[in-house]
Amino acid sequence: MLSRLKEVEKRYEELMVRLCDPAVVSQAELYRSLMKESSELEPLVTTYRAYAAARMRESDARELLDGSLDRELRELAEEELSESRETAERLAEELKILLLPKDPNDDRNVILEIRAGAGGEESALFAADLLRMYTLYAQVCGYQTEIVGANETELGGYKEISCMITGRGAYSRLKFESGVHRVQRVPETETGGRIHTSTATVAVLPEAEEVELTIAPTDLQIDTYRSSGAGGQHINKTESAIRITHLPTGMVVECQDERSQHKNKEKAMRVLRSRLYEQLQTEQQSAIAADRRAQVGTGDRSERIRTYNFPQGRVTDHRIGLTLYKLDAVLNGALDEFVDALITADRTEKLQRGQDHANETLH
Repeated sequence: MLSRLKEVEKRYEELMVRLCDPAVVSQAELYRSLMKESSELEPLVTTYRAYAAARMRESDARELLDGSLDRELRELAEEELSESRETAERLAEELKILLLPKDPNDDRNVILEIRAGAGGEESALFAADLLRMYTLYAQVCGYQTEIVGANETELGGYKEISCMITGRGAYSRLKFESGVHRVQRVPETETGGRIHTSTATVAVLPEAEEVELTIAPTDLQIDTYRSSGAGGQHINKTESAIRITHLPTGMVVECQDERSQHKNKEKAMRVLRSRLYEQLQTEQQSAIAADRRAQVGTGDRSERIRTYNFPQGRVTDHRIGLTLYKLDAVLNGALDEFVDALITADRTEKLQRGQDHANETLH
């Protein structure tokens, strides 16, 4: 690990020198690329240097203790040894986490898709609640949200809805939200006061860059139609809604949120590209190892990941066994406690896999 850290530090120092070179500064694209690399390496280098300094203090304190010291100096040296050792051990754990392979999708924008599941109209209303929760959480994180397409019900719920969440690190904060979300509450339409259980499915897709996935125009069937739903006089007068079918896979994407046919087509293509990108990634991961888990839990969307219990005011994430009695706050976008715990659990699991692999190699 230390040899790798020294290489990273050397690379970081090289980048600092290059970023001060006027010839590099004058090349905007190269300068941005080097700045991005340096900003990614900086936390690792800063932590490594703090670790090295702690180890140096520990070594100096140990040397002092090996010499002849009076009682007062010995106590000071023992205290310095203990503190520097604890600091070094803590920083060593941080370095292990920083050295974990980074998910290449973490900095990407997100296509968020929510679909009503079991429970009829109640599940559609729950889908609307989830959309609001994620929209508010995006605001907390400083991300922008934009509806791509929606299939609304008469009571204001959604059979399905897609939105774009834009902002650096959006995927890293939302990727563990994929799965089946369950709600337990008394529906507004329930006259007997009975608690119903309904579900909605959430899919979080990293937005694919155009250069990563080439889609042949001949593989697309593009249809236009008139928008439906609320929208005033404009709705039924122009065929601005777009339906794109990817013929090789049969994948269909619809978008009718914008009045412009061109904008709807652009949004639909972004969603299609992201879905195909995710499918390609899934196939690649399956080919490498069918039983390897890419995130906490199996990541399978048929898996129930979280329950929102209204009578008890609690939210439980079943993957990590975390229950919070703050349902209202969570539904108002206070998701960080769950997100941080899921990220920590994922890192812990990856560290354990790495340790198990190292042990297998040794034996």
